[in-house]
Amino acid sequence: MKIQRLGLVASVALVGSLALSACGSDNNASGSGSSDTASGSSSNASAADCGPDGGGTLNAEGSSAQKNAIEEAISSFQDKCSGTTVNYNPSGSGAGIKQFIAGQVDFAGSDSALKKTEKDGKIEADEAAKYCGSPAWNLPMVTGPIAVAYNVKGVDKLVLTPEVTANIFNGKITTWNDPAIAKVNSGVTLPSQPIKVFFRSDESGTTENFTKYLKAAAPNAWTAEPGKAWTGKGEGKQKSDGVAGAVKSTEGGITYAEWSYAKDNSLGIAQIDNGAGPVELTGDSVGKAVAAAKPDGEGNDLRLKLDYATKEAGAYPILLVTYEIVCSKGKDAKKAELTKAFLKHFASEETQKSLEEIGYAPLPAEVQAKVETAIGALS
Repeated sequence: MKIQRLGLVASVALVGSLALSACGSDNNASGSGSSDTASGSSSNASAADCGPDGGGTLNAEGSSAQKNAIEEAISSFQDKCSGTTVNYNPSGSGAGIKQFIAGQVDFAGSDSALKKTEKDGKIEADEAAKYCGSPAWNLPMVTGPIAVAYNVKGVDKLVLTPEVTANIFNGKITTWNDPAIAKVNSGVTLPSQPIKVFFRSDESGTTENFTKYLKAAAPNAWTAEPGKAWTGKGEGKQKSDGVAGAVKSTEGGITYAEWSYAKDNSLGIAQIDNGAGPVELTGDSVGKAVAAAKPDGEGNDLRLKLDYATKEAGAYPILLVTYEIVCSKGKDAKKAELTKAFLKHFASEETQKSLEEIGYAPLPAEVQAKVETAIGALS
């Protein structure tokens, strides 16, 4: 049966410091499964579906953008495979990658693929491969639309262009009735209320993808380089629930946050006009944008290059793809087998379809097929 996200408290442990490794660890205590664990697995679950002997423990960390999605997948996986435990700590994409490279988690969730360019004398993709002893693969698993979420009394519909959005978040537009906002919202009564911008104060893949959008779609207004650390104006809050909660409690507030967080907090969501008319954020409009993404990896490394400046009619342009980052060849066979079983479940059509109910867009069929092939090649 399917357990809804609100009932996950008992079944999903969110841990702050994780000590087990996906691609190998010296501490392989009871998490790898045993005959006792196997006896607790559901009668309809086989070892092929649920990992070694139908049981075991995985620890993962990273993107808070995918928190609600991965908890949904964990819940249904553990319901099916009662001898298994999957713990996920939504510490942010940057922290998840660091923990993965340090060998502290079984896989990482990141809203940006491993970097192939040098930073601080290191290249993320090379560091991950060095730890794994094999290439680390980026597997797109969660499509997370980024909502420009607001709280303005009496304004039920708001249209924003890339330039107006950039100038709100860089502090050049400071009141809701600014002529630039009014121009693209004809007939809407806008208050003279100050705009209160909230941003992610932690290193965030959501921030990186949002600033990639601003840089690509409004390069004259947003001149800073994209990155996980915020370079615009506003007040910082920790994680996705922090910025969404701040806007909910602040009239005149605005932020960028995953669709699910905007929905959970009953926030207004702006329609985005990239040049082909206003586009409402829906599963279909996001799917159009993801389907148009270009492959940017080799073989089963499925990193994608999104077109944030797209003018395709009906395509919602502000989005992120959360990757599950794994070793292509695991050092610990049992851990690798359980990781493969969970990711197979996560990528399945049934699980992907369930995510739309909680604010995510299912992977387009052609992307999902490539993900399933890559998961099948994990060893």
